[in-house]
Amino acid sequence: MVRERDAMLVHAFRHSTPYVNHHRGSTFVIMLSGETIADENFSSLIADIALLHSLGIRLVLVFGARPQIDAALIQDNIPLRFHKHVRVTDDETFSVIKQVCGGLQLDIMAKMSMGLINTPMAGANLNVVSGNFVTSQPLGVDEGVDYFHGGRVRRVDADGIKRQLDQQNIVLISPLGFSVTGESFSVSSEEVSAKVAIALKADKLISFCSHQGVINDDGEVVAELFPEQAEEYLTRLEELGDDSSGTARYFRAAIAACRSGVSRSHLVSYREDGALVQELFTRDGIGTQIVRHSAEQARQATIDDIGGIMDLIRPLEAEGILVKRSREQLEMQIDNFFIIERDGMIIACAALYPFPEEAMAEMACVAVHPEYRSSNRGDRMVSQIEDLARSKNIKKLFVLTTRSIHWFRERGFEHVEVSALPMEKQRLYNYQRRSKILMKDL
Repeated sequence: MVRERDAMLVHAFRHSTPYVNHHRGSTFVIMLSGETIADENFSSLIADIALLHSLGIRLVLVFGARPQIDAALIQDNIPLRFHKHVRVTDDETFSVIKQVCGGLQLDIMAKMSMGLINTPMAGANLNVVSGNFVTSQPLGVDEGVDYFHGGRVRRVDADGIKRQLDQQNIVLISPLGFSVTGESFSVSSEEVSAKVAIALKADKLISFCSHQGVINDDGEVVAELFPEQAEEYLTRLEELGDDSSGTARYFRAAIAACRSGVSRSHLVSYREDGALVQELFTRDGIGTQIVRHSAEQARQATIDDIGGIMDLIRPLEAEGILVKRSREQLEMQIDNFFIIERDGMIIACAALYPFPEEAMAEMACVAVHPEYRSSNRGDRMVSQIEDLARSKNIKKLFVLTTRSIHWFRERGFEHVEVSALPMEKQRLYNYQRRSKILMKDL
């Protein structure tokens, strides 16, 4: 029997390789909420975490236990008491919390020890360690309410965690902290996650929710938020009375981490099988990121970008859409090029060739990666070139095209004759190619 080639698999594997290389040696702090642990997809998520470890990613897992603690307290007829959305943890409550957290810690370790044949974790060798890596202190009394064993993070033993990571161990941290006086306290898993990520200078903080990231008013996933935008979403949740939800708690942790140096915090669904892998190993991901700097940057090209530009324009040159340019030409003209880069890949480019004596300029080599043509990258590139031309006191911008005539006309360019071009460009005009000339007043 002749086996068929799986083109989709090959394509996906090739396109994930840059991320495999980029993430290797990175440190990720992953928040596992109680809801995540309780979901039927948790075993698959553990397998994906094992995959990350096998790819050389240094992992710290911080687990929570809110729903499990609530259920255990209700079963024991112990009232659930909160003040400002923080659990009031008296002796009776804390005894249950310790039992629940201890049990969950053992359950997680057991799942990470699975290595059955015909399972995603077959052959995996995961060493999972825990310890007193988090020093805590009591929350004390607020507005007359004593939190008893409720605490906050005082210090993270970053060096101790790093020693374990250096030995290829996965570090598992519970929502319990220990004090210098020998006491222990219940601590928010989101606060622990944020403080651990900050102390380790982690590359990523990752959390999970029931839906696929942050959903806007149109029902679409918001791919990227800056901390200021995340605060607006958090304020909206607080106004709706949803400020104790998992998403709200993630926002607080991610905003704090982002402003303290953690470059990206991800929020993905724990119900969607493979969401973590798709978020980390595809260019557009699947969930929401809170970022200090956008994953996508528009900038002037440098000599190091020539390979990426060539990869982008070669298919268009082969179709006759763009005029062929040699590598030597690109090297000589690289200062004229501007690009949009996303996670190290050039997804759009354009060049500006000024004719200052006649206050005119040509916009050339406009190209957008096929996977991004349905978005606004082309418009963004044109706007970038127009702004640059205006800064150079250019009054008229023109393009020569054989295929994209209507696209440019929709953006304000009008058809003109060869005689409207600068004299130097008129002499170079290729009458065999018969490119249409479109011009726009700036």
